[in-house]
Amino acid sequence: MAHYIREGLHAVTPRLITADVAGLVEFIRLVFNAEGEAIENRPVELKIAGSTIMVSDGGGIRPSMPGMLYVYVPDTDATCRSAEAAGAEIIEPPSDMPWGDRRATIADQWGNIWQVATCLQPE
Repeated sequence: MAHYIREGLHAVTPRLITADVAGLVEFIRLVFNAEGEAIENRPVELKIAGSTIMVSDGGGIRPSMPGMLYVYVPDTDATCRSAEAAGAEIIEPPSDMPWGDRRATIADQWGNIWQVATCLQPE
């Protein structure tokens, strides 16, 4: 790891800005089995299968800023069911892609779009 990157992070780390940090963090925990704790005066850092995503309120400087993320999960269909149970909308149901992923697209209540996928043909 490069010396200029904080331990546990990657050179590119997604960050979602929302007015409802607690709600979005709970959604990510429920749907993606994410782990991580809030630390005062810092974005919440959640780990999803070894990758980090940050969630924060923007500190009064930035407005809510939804994003679009591609997340590999163990079971696309089960993740869709969990997301729906947590209030998300399935935009594209699970289907097999020509490149070997089983993928679906989900919209959460905070305006984020999540493409969830399981690699069916690992190299």
